[in-house]
Amino acid sequence: MRIAIIALGSQGDVQPYIALGKGLKAAGYEVRLLTHENFEALVTSHGLAFCPMHGNVQELIETPEMRELAEKGNFIMLTLRTAKESTRVAIRWAQAGLEACRGMDLLIAGVGGLYLALAIAEKLEIPLLQAFVFPFTPTKTFPGILFPQSIDRFGGMVNWLSHQALRQIIWQGSRSGDTAARKQVLSLPPSPFFGPHPSPALHRYPTLYGFSPSVLAKPSDWQNTYVTGYWFLDAAADWTPPADLEDFLQAGSPPVYIGFGSMGNRNPEETADLVLQALDKTGQRAILSAGWSGMRTENLPDHAFLVHSVPHAWLFPRVAAVVHHGGAGTTAAGLRAGVPTVIVPFFGDQGFWGQRVADLGVGTAPIPRKQLTVERLAQAIQTVVGDRAMRQRASDLGAKIRTEDGIANAIAIIQKLEFKFPEHSFADS
Repeated sequence: MRIAIIALGSQGDVQPYIALGKGLKAAGYEVRLLTHENFEALVTSHGLAFCPMHGNVQELIETPEMRELAEKGNFIMLTLRTAKESTRVAIRWAQAGLEACRGMDLLIAGVGGLYLALAIAEKLEIPLLQAFVFPFTPTKTFPGILFPQSIDRFGGMVNWLSHQALRQIIWQGSRSGDTAARKQVLSLPPSPFFGPHPSPALHRYPTLYGFSPSVLAKPSDWQNTYVTGYWFLDAAADWTPPADLEDFLQAGSPPVYIGFGSMGNRNPEETADLVLQALDKTGQRAILSAGWSGMRTENLPDHAFLVHSVPHAWLFPRVAAVVHHGGAGTTAAGLRAGVPTVIVPFFGDQGFWGQRVADLGVGTAPIPRKQLTVERLAQAIQTVVGDRAMRQRASDLGAKIRTEDGIANAIAIIQKLEFKFPEHSFADS
C-alpha cells in the first residue's frame, strides 16, 4: 500500500509524522512525506521519500513580527498571520500535493495539513485518515486546548463548544487559501463557510491520536477514535553526543534542561540572563538549548552548558528536570524520561499540556511566557528538583509510557482498515 503523509508546521509538529511514517515503512508500506522545504534533511535522514511543500517555516517563525506575537502568546493573531502566509502559498501547496499524492492508496494528515489533505482526497478519491497529536475532536470531558481548563466547571456543553470554537479559529484562518486551491487547482466546489468538518470523508475512517492514554485518557464521547500512545522519533542509531557535553554531564550532579524549542524571542540575550539569574538563585547546573532563535549568551558560567541540537530521547533521561515551552513532542519526551517538568507556554496547545502536567502531579503549574520572572522560574526549579513525591510520580509515569508503542498500535489499526477500502488495490502492500 502506498501512503502519503501531509505534515505542516514547526519541527515539533512534523517529527511525530516522520516517526509514524518510519514505522509504516518498516512494516512494508511505501511512504511519502509532504512537508516544508527546510525539513528535507530531517525526513530523508530517516529513510522516507520527501516531497517539498513551498516555504521555510523556520524563516517565518524567526521574523520580528512572529517573534513578537509568540512572546505575547496571542494564538488568534498568530493564526491570522500564518493564515495570511498559507493563503499566499495555498496554490503552490495544492499543485505540489496533487502531484505527490497521485497513485497513493491512503492519505494521513494532522491539523496542519488537514484541509489540504481533505481537498486532495476528494479530488483523487483517496481515503483520508486523521492523525492528531493534540485534542481536536469535540468532547464534553474537558475544554479545548486554547481555553482555560478552569471553564470545565461550567459543564460539558461549554467544553464541547470550546472545541467547536477552536475548529472555527483554525478553519477561518485557512478558508480563503482552501477556497482558492479548490477552485484554481483542484476544480472542486468550496467547502461550507463553517468548514468541512461534517464531511463524510472525515468520518468514514478512524481518527488516531498520537499521545499516551496514561497522560490523557480517551473521552467516552470520542467515537471511532484511538489513543495509540506517542509517536516518538528517536535519534539515528549512529548518533553520538559531543564529547564536551558528556564531560559536562559527568562533572557534577544531573543538570536541569532549559529550552524553548522553535519559539522565537525578540531578546534572546535577555531571556538567557533571566534563566541564568534563576539558576544562580537555585544553585543548579543547567543545559541551555539555543533553539532556532532562542537563548544565546557569551561567557557562560561553569554551571551552564549551551547546546544547539541534541536528541531529547538521549538527553532527557540524563537530567534532573526539564523546563520548556510545552510543545506536544517536547512534553512527551520529558514525560517518557520520567523527570519532572516545568512548562513555560507561549501559545497554542502548550498551556493545555502545561496544565495536564500539573494535574498529573509530575510538574509545577505552567508559567506563561509573558509572566516569567527570575523568582517564578527559580521557585519552579527548586520544586521539581526537591519534591520527592513529584519526582516519584514522574518516574512512575515515565515507566508506563515506555511500555507503550504508539507507532505499532497505529500501524495495527491501519492494517485492519485495508480490507475496508475495496475500491483500492493493496496487493503490493
